[in-house]
This record gives sequence, structure tokens and C-alpha cells, in this order.
Amino acid sequence: MKGLELCERYFRQIALPFFEKDCGSFLDRMAIGLAGDGSECFGYDDEISRDHDWGPGFCIWLSRDVFDTFGKKIQAAYNKLPESFDGFVARRTSQWGGGRVGVLEIGTFYRRFVGMDSAPQTLKQWLIIPENALAAAVNGKVFQDPPGEFSAIRDALKAFYPEDVRLKKIAARCMTTGQAGQYNFPRCVKRNDLYAAQHAEFKFMEDAISLLFLLNKRYTPFYKWSHRALHELPIMGNYAHGKILGLLHTRDLHLKADQMESLSLKLIDTLKRLGLSDSNSDFLPDHGPVVQGRIWDPELRGYDVWVG
Repeated sequence: MKGLELCERYFRQIALPFFEKDCGSFLDRMAIGLAGDGSECFGYDDEISRDHDWGPGFCIWLSRDVFDTFGKKIQAAYNKLPESFDGFVARRTSQWGGGRVGVLEIGTFYRRFVGMDSAPQTLKQWLIIPENALAAAVNGKVFQDPPGEFSAIRDALKAFYPEDVRLKKIAARCMTTGQAGQYNFPRCVKRNDLYAAQHAEFKFMEDAISLLFLLNKRYTPFYKWSHRALHELPIMGNYAHGKILGLLHTRDLHLKADQMESLSLKLIDTLKRLGLSDSNSDFLPDHGPVVQGRIWDPELRGYDVWVG
């Protein structure tokens, strides 16, 4: 069973009837679900995941006033719930796994991931938030949210970057992906600099994945999940997953260069098909300035094309 499914069943079958008796007067002031850190919040958990920070549990998100007034009482009620459920033992919280379940103040939850207690208000604020942090802020599932405050922020984040920010990041990924794979990797191979070549290879794969998530208007998750998550992307997802897997299994360095070139050309075709570039260049970094030129905001358009 997946952890998210387990946690929702635990809430609906065990916790909800208990809360209706013990916390019924303010149950309608709680947003309840599971989101944030943890493979189960993305649906990527397996048996290996169960050794820490996995098991029955959920988040209760409260507005600041409710948290200050009733937070301790609600947490005390949460602590009375059985720790095991449906044959699954209690969560074993790791050294860094605290604060993933239980009573949380809404602003504190979002500050943990995006550095502020609401959705970003400016292009600069959006630009500096790591993609994987945004992915964690909007993953999982909200089981119920009568007040709507938690979900309003979540929905604003899930709507994805403002288009100018998305274009800025796409432009930067064109630069770094092409530089690593089309330019630096073959040069490092010619020099027999195997460390630099391998670093360029992984930089190419990492930034190509990020570029694909941006093209699909999805946040790139934590690196441990980013390759497997390609399957979920309708634009080039399965193709890129297979090409990157092929790169990882290839030992011939010259063949690796050919594979990177092939993926780069496919990315260029996709940029053109989506109307993001009209350059005829086969070199991915040549498309970065073209994409950046489509940014509406003059200040953001004037940033260094490599920044993003």
C-alpha cells in the first residue's frame, strides 16, 4: 500500500470519528491532509521507504489565530490516536524527519518550503525559490479544508510560475544544458578528463530534466525522484526517460556524446513546436536568448541569460 493512501484511510477511519467527538467544535477550522517532505507525498514510496518517517499520520494545518488558541489542544488530541493502523506500525521519526505530521501553522508550513507564508507576490520572489521546494509544497493531497486558507495558497503555487519567470528559467536551462552536453562533454572526452566529462554528463541530464519540467509547467522534484517522474510528463517525458536511461547504460564516451546531441536536438524541436524559439540553430544555447526575448517584463528580460 502507498503511504498517502494509508494516511488518508487512517484519517477517515480512525482520526475523523475521534476528532468529531473530541474536537468537533473546531473541526471545521482545520485543513487536513498530507504534503511536504517524504516520498509518500509524491507517491514514490516503496518497501525501502518504510524504514523511517513513513506510516500512519497526517498534517493538520491551522491559521495563526486558531493555532495560537487551540493548537496545543488539537495536538494533544492527535497524540491520543493509535500509532499503528491496518497492520502498519507507528512512524519512526528520523533525526531530520520532525514536523512532517501533526499540528502545523499554515504560514510556518509554507515558509519551510518557499520562504514566505503565502504565495510569492513578485517575479523576483518566484525566481529565487528552488524548484524542488515548490514541488514539495504542492505535492500530496488535502483530505479536507473547510476554511480554505491552506488550499488557497496551495492553489496559487500549483498554478505554476508566472510566464515571464518560466521563460527566464527555460532560457537559463537552454544555456546550461547545451553547454554541459553539446559543448563541454565532448571537449572533456578529447582531453581524457574523465571527472569533468562525467560531471558534464550529469549536469546535462539534471538540467535537461529541469527544462522538461518547465516545458510541462510542472515543478521538478528532489533529484532522487526527478528521473522517474519524467513518466508523468506529457511533453517528451517518456522519450527523455528512455534517452537518459540509455546514457546511464552506455560506456562508450563517443556514443554518449551522440546521445546527448540527439536529446538536445529533440529539445530544440520541442521549443520550436511550442512557439518558444524560432532559431534554426542546432546548438541549444543559441535558443536561450531567443526564449528570453519573449519575456514581457523589461527588468527580467535584461537579466543575464544564464541566470534562472
